[in-house]
Amino acid sequence: MVQLGRICFRKYSNFVDNLRLYVSGGSGGMGLPRLGGQGGDGGDVWVVSAKNMTLKKVKEKYPQKRFVGGTGANSSVRALKGEKGQDREIHAPVGITVTTDDGRILGELNADGDRLKVAKGGHGGSFHSGFLPSKGQVKQIRLDLKLIADLGLVGFPNAGKSSLLTALSNATPQIASYAFTTLKPEIGKLMYKDYKQIAVADLPGLIEGAHINKGMGHKFLKHVERTKQLLFVVDVSGFQLASKTPFRSAFEAVQLLTKELELYKEELVSKPALLVVNKMDLPDAEEKLAELKEQLQNPDEFSNLLPDNMIPKNFLNFRHVVPVSARSGFGIEHLKNSIRESLHESAETASRAIHQERLQTLRSLKGL
Repeated sequence: MVQLGRICFRKYSNFVDNLRLYVSGGSGGMGLPRLGGQGGDGGDVWVVSAKNMTLKKVKEKYPQKRFVGGTGANSSVRALKGEKGQDREIHAPVGITVTTDDGRILGELNADGDRLKVAKGGHGGSFHSGFLPSKGQVKQIRLDLKLIADLGLVGFPNAGKSSLLTALSNATPQIASYAFTTLKPEIGKLMYKDYKQIAVADLPGLIEGAHINKGMGHKFLKHVERTKQLLFVVDVSGFQLASKTPFRSAFEAVQLLTKELELYKEELVSKPALLVVNKMDLPDAEEKLAELKEQLQNPDEFSNLLPDNMIPKNFLNFRHVVPVSARSGFGIEHLKNSIRESLHESAETASRAIHQERLQTLRSLKGL
């Protein structure tokens, strides 16, 4: 039987989240001057998303990392129009962003079977080109994987994310008293009695300055981009990263996390978010929780606690604020239910929006 809230983890060894490839469209075929024949165009190079594919598999299967389209057929007496060269496909995982070396985005592959042309084949020789073919496009491209999950855990080091996941499941992620407990991404599946599954991404902890690539920096933030919702995890008693860094209360931690996301990419903070207040087994936790809730209800009144450059443009309004103790198990069941409720609410909102859009389109067509 599937247990409520049990999470099954798939750990990544030698995790590969980006890959640089050489791609070249095929050359066109020669035209036939005396009969006005046209050579075939060169084959194109495509990136195609496929389930169960990883960048690690691409790297292992194609160590040269070179992909070239087929050459177009020459025009001949038997075939005045030469055949197009064979297209070349690069199978990649779902959730890929394809960019050029200078960072220009060519496109994204968000669903199984999505296709993106990354190098066009050359034209076949014709009357307009003196029957001489052209070469295909040549590029260096990057495949950048951003994990896709329903929920992304967001928290400063030692907020108790790994302990929380242990409490939610039978998983035993590495837990220690040093700054970066989680060094590689993990994708977990939260499974319910009715077989509903929710994917959870546990990622390396943020530090102040992550938006400018301090610490794990962008390695963390780019994975957050492809989660539907955010699950903030803070220590009810606050935290201090190191002896030389300032102590931050739970309220300050929430706002600093918000600001780091906002500075990296502002649309991240428009995602639905839940807040887990961990370590409720500590002394005075109830008083600190009450103080945090008051501060969250009136964040403008307490913004003076933060450095001026770290005050978010917009304070987050959390759908649920859930106090828990990963150590004792307090609040864990409530958290599981809150996660599912929030995702269900978002799905219903999205469904209503699509329905309204279709109705509006129909009304517009009737009005024509």
